[in-house]
Amino acid sequence: MNAMTAAHPTLPMPTIVRVTNLDNGRSVIVRINDRGPFAEDRIIDLSRAGARELDFESKGLARVRVTVLRNASLQLKRAAGVAERSATGPSRAEAPR
Repeated sequence: MNAMTAAHPTLPMPTIVRVTNLDNGRSVIVRINDRGPFAEDRIIDLSRAGARELDFESKGLARVRVTVLRNASLQLKRAAGVAERSATGPSRAEAPR
């Protein structure tokens, strides 16, 4: 509940996704580690930490965009502030805003 994780009904585990709050533009990177939500009108269930970062923890629901990230391991390292050099040169990846 306090980790940057989420539940999704169909994405494979552990998929890394960027979740963007469409009302305020804030985004976070989370790991899909569970199944759900089971309500038909919801596409993802964020942990408390994710909801707090997107500024909707007290509201409970928000309009969001979910984007699957391709180079997940690099995304997580950059999100954590860890630099990595590749044998083929630098890679491009978006960092969280």
